[in-house]
Amino acid sequence: DIKKVEMDMEGAEKVFKQVTISKADGSPSFCFRVFTIEPGGHTPYHTHDFEHLNYIISGQGALVDEQEIKHPLAPDDIAIVLPDDKHQLRNTSDNEPFVSICAVPNEYE
Repeated sequence: DIKKVEMDMEGAEKVFKQVTISKADGSPSFCFRVFTIEPGGHTPYHTHDFEHLNYIISGQGALVDEQEIKHPLAPDDIAIVLPDDKHQLRNTSDNEPFVSICAVPNEYE
C-alpha cells in the first residue's frame, strides 16, 4: 500500500522507490526501501559514503561495479555495496520488473 515514487535523480531510468520502514516509523537505526526497476531501467552509476545491503525480491538484474563488470542478481540473492564503491543496479530482463529491498542507515534516507 506504500506509494511508489519515481526517482528524480540524474542518471536514473525507470526506477521507483517505496520507503517501507524508517526513522518515521520508529526504526532507530535502519531504513528499508523497496526499489522497482522496470525493464530497460537502471539506477545512476554513482558512489556514496555509506554501505547498503540489497535483497532481491523478484526479477533479474545486475550490480555493475567500478570496472563495469556485471554481477548477476536473481531472487533471494543478497548484495552489499561498501562505502565509496562505484555501482549501478540494472534490470537485465526484457519483460519483468527487478525488485529489491535496500537497507541503509537512517541518516542517509
